[in-house]
Amino acid sequence: MSFKKVTHVIFDLDGLLIDSEGMYDEIIGEIAKKYGKEYTFEARMKVLGTPEPITAKLVVEELKLPISTDEFLEQYKRGVAEKLKNPPLLPGAEKLIRHFHEHNVPICLATSSSTEACSIKLQNYENLFSLFHHKVMGSSDPEVKRGKPAPDIYLVAASRFPDNPKPEECLVFEDAPNGVIGAKTAGMQVVMVPAADIQDELKKPATLVLKSLTDFDPTLFGLPALNNIQH
Repeated sequence: MSFKKVTHVIFDLDGLLIDSEGMYDEIIGEIAKKYGKEYTFEARMKVLGTPEPITAKLVVEELKLPISTDEFLEQYKRGVAEKLKNPPLLPGAEKLIRHFHEHNVPICLATSSSTEACSIKLQNYENLFSLFHHKVMGSSDPEVKRGKPAPDIYLVAASRFPDNPKPEECLVFEDAPNGVIGAKTAGMQVVMVPAADIQDELKKPATLVLKSLTDFDPTLFGLPALNNIQH
């Protein structure tokens, strides 16, 4: 399979760089249980990668919760503040971020999270995440009109690099099917590192599917080869 050369890299956050998706499942599962409902796999696949207001709307509607989206969000944000203070980095994340930074490959973050949630999750990783040129927080950013699977967040992220690269010059890293669709719709190539329970059907739109970031070979996309420095 042939890939096109890229110059800029856009990273998702949850489930890709930090191991937080399980915590989100737990938070939503606990809210659902409170009302005698179960957070199903089907609902989870729809929710994965969406910004907070859409997450709230989808969960309340899909699970028929007897609360408003605002009430759900209030409980959800409390859960995030409590459970996501120190999520571990996923294998290969730090090495890849540092590699791109050291080789002057422009990188940024495009996450559906809010600024508030990011500050909780990344408080112990300030040095590492300061290597990103910029961060786009989809739930808080007024320029991101529609959440994933819409392409908005990726197009906004690309436009904030000083040299304003074309979509085809950007490579996106994602774990969620919604994110993959959004990146492809934006006209970008996308490397997917899905959770083990994501169905094969949902991986098809990705340009490349990997089990872990540690398996990524930057030279496939014309980027500098990885050295063997371990992080």
